[in-house]
Amino acid sequence: MTTMTEASVREFKMPDVGEGLTEAEILKWFVQPGDKVTDGQVVCEVETAKAAVELPIPYDGVVRDLHFPEGTTVDVGTSIIAVDVSGGAAPAEPRAEAPEAPQTTEEPKAEGSGRQPVLVGYGVATSSTRRRPRKGPEVPVQQASTAVQTELNGHGGAPSTAAPTAPTAPAVKERPLAKPPVRKLAKDLGVDLTTIVPTGPDGIITREDVHAAVAPPQAPRPEVPAVPAVPATAAPAPAAAVVSYDTARETRIPVKGVRKATAAAMVGSAFTAPHVTEFVTVDVTRTMKLVEELKEDKEFAGLRVNPLLLISKALLVAIRRNPDVNASWDEAAQEIVVKHYVNLGIAAATPRGLIVPNIKDAHAKTLPQLAESLGELVSTARDGKTSPADMQNGTVTITNVGVFGVDTGTPILNPGESAILAVGAIKLQPWVHKGKVKPRQVTTLALSFDHRLVDGELGSKVLADVAAILEQPKRLITWA
Repeated sequence: MTTMTEASVREFKMPDVGEGLTEAEILKWFVQPGDKVTDGQVVCEVETAKAAVELPIPYDGVVRDLHFPEGTTVDVGTSIIAVDVSGGAAPAEPRAEAPEAPQTTEEPKAEGSGRQPVLVGYGVATSSTRRRPRKGPEVPVQQASTAVQTELNGHGGAPSTAAPTAPTAPAVKERPLAKPPVRKLAKDLGVDLTTIVPTGPDGIITREDVHAAVAPPQAPRPEVPAVPAVPATAAPAPAAAVVSYDTARETRIPVKGVRKATAAAMVGSAFTAPHVTEFVTVDVTRTMKLVEELKEDKEFAGLRVNPLLLISKALLVAIRRNPDVNASWDEAAQEIVVKHYVNLGIAAATPRGLIVPNIKDAHAKTLPQLAESLGELVSTARDGKTSPADMQNGTVTITNVGVFGVDTGTPILNPGESAILAVGAIKLQPWVHKGKVKPRQVTTLALSFDHRLVDGELGSKVLADVAAILEQPKRLITWA
């Protein structure tokens, strides 16, 4: 009976929702044990290093168990939910069987069943899912080791009592449950994992546990000098004040998901591609007038028309006139790869961090089509629904720092791209126009490019072309 019940349970594993991603954090569960699910129904939302993604279940049945709570980071290939596909509403039976797993050695074997060593690639580390039962046997292990020590003590006398006892404690805690990223974090922070009390599921040490282990030593530091201080009554008061003051002034935020990936990408880009940034200040009064006219055009009814639309089109025209700027550097092959298409990236600030989705084949789109694509890109990014595919294979990027009232900046290249254009705030400034000083709409553009494949002449031509089009938008027609 038990084997038939187990055969009807399907385990849904964490998929690789991006390319080459190794883990994802469970943000929210949309189902609970006992709920009925159908093929294609979204059961949870996860966040990878690239985006938040909703996961559909590929089975019809009843949810038997959720293996991880919300907020847990799970390795790709690890089962996250069990579904009873037999059609019987018997989620209670499996729950009764769950406690039996730690008492037998056969259940953990079936649970691992050779899957994790292949997916994770750590050989004996598959025991990470089987170590849960070891919490029980810890006492017998200590007792056994104590028995051995007493035998040794009989031969070695009293001094040998302390010697064997010291290695016994670390021997039991020598293999704490922790994932590779957590182990690396502990190593970087100088934390001994064997001293940490795990709070994660199945006794797994989490990132928060490691950070918590680092935090406590900071509190005693002020208290140490307070003890030998001469005024015994005055010493404790400052110590307590300093501890609460430091705690109130600092907040530690775990770096993970999109923010972690962005940080790694920016560091890699900054120290890999030799950046050069050039600037130009331009009168965009005519462009702003054209934006207002397009808003009234029937062809743009229901579409978002703003300066970014014409700036994007201006950059696409500049790339058409200077195609060599649209390239990438192939380090392995030592080649410059010139792209004959433009996937135009738009940097977007979201609650989960900075992302750069791109418009595929933007060079082939008409102005209304480009406006539609920009509108969809922005709304999807704000809702946190940008897919990993939308952020891959970009060629050049635009970042609009002007929306924050910033005049300009020196943007860092999106990895794998050759150039990024920063657009500053557009505002009225005194400008010489037709021999007279007049208030004009002015902005500053900044173009950063990879100097390995874009030299100063090429980069200057691209930036000058963008500025010329925004100053005289009729060039969108004459240069096209």
